[in-house]
Amino acid sequence: MNEKRSILAAMNLIAAGDFEPGGMRARPWRRICVALGLALLAGLLLRPVWTSGLHKLLMRTSVLALTGVLVFGLFEQWPRRLPAWLRRWVLQVVSVGIAMPLTTLVIYTLTTRPGGEPFWLDRERMNGFMLLTFFGVLIAPWTALAALLQQREAFARHQALAFELERSQLERQALDARLQLLQGQVAPHFLFNTLANVQALVDAGSPRAADVLRSLVAYLRAAVPRLDAPVSTLGREIQLATAYLELMQMRMPDRLTFALRDNDAASDLRCPPLTLLTLVENAVRHGIDPSEDGGRIDVDVELQAGRCLVRVCDTGLGFQAQETSKGPGTGLATLRERLELAYGGRATLRISSLEPHGVRAELDLPANEEGRR
Repeated sequence: MNEKRSILAAMNLIAAGDFEPGGMRARPWRRICVALGLALLAGLLLRPVWTSGLHKLLMRTSVLALTGVLVFGLFEQWPRRLPAWLRRWVLQVVSVGIAMPLTTLVIYTLTTRPGGEPFWLDRERMNGFMLLTFFGVLIAPWTALAALLQQREAFARHQALAFELERSQLERQALDARLQLLQGQVAPHFLFNTLANVQALVDAGSPRAADVLRSLVAYLRAAVPRLDAPVSTLGREIQLATAYLELMQMRMPDRLTFALRDNDAASDLRCPPLTLLTLVENAVRHGIDPSEDGGRIDVDVELQAGRCLVRVCDTGLGFQAQETSKGPGTGLATLRERLELAYGGRATLRISSLEPHGVRAELDLPANEEGRR
């Protein structure tokens, strides 16, 4: 809503032509160069009908041009506030037009010799006065109007770029906030599931409960400081997944085996925190843990033609058994949304069945320089 109001205000400002002092204005040296260039052009055009020397003509056209620049810049800033019925651009154009005959009058008055007859009584000088006045009134206001139009276009481009930058920043802030919210949902999800596993061992009176709890404390000391980090790396994700699988293996040593095959070249690739851990935890929770025979989890990291492929395969219950129970939960859906926010469609997550039973999760990430630290 604020952005729409700002755009409407800018459009009204551009349409009205009211530019605040200190706004979008051309540099003085640029205006002076353009004015002197026009003065030179006007002098060359008037030269065939001018009876005096060329240097006098160029001096007088230059004075007229510089006076126009001075008047244009003066009324661009003063007065600071105008009546509602008067537009600043009108004041500038009219003032520049009026300044031309007045400046020509001053030039011819000051160049009259002391005691000489007034210039209007000298036919040759009067013709020069009329010629300069005509060209000044003809050229100067239109030049001022063209400068205003160019200034207005530059102001519009500046505002468009400023609004685009502001919108990009707001969109980025919204994405960051959404990503942090999703990561905040993932962290409790993982911690509560792990603590529930420890509670189950305690309730069952398992002698391994104390060992598992100690391993959990050690794992949390390493993992918790990273849960709120805005970005992680595959190397850190592998370390967390390894610690988690070792912890789960202590809880069910006879039903879980695992293997991780890392790629050192991919260890510095950036990814959202808990990306790999979400896939591994999903395999344990929905594949291995509900199965009476348990199963095996294999994690592989490969680099292929500028892409990084991460596979998490398990030999657990598989899709069909999960659909008849509680389903895969919200972990994978949350992960997909976090990947979309982090990579904008450049990363994909594919889930497929394995034969005779099991699930394969494939994570395809960009492995170019943008994905490195």
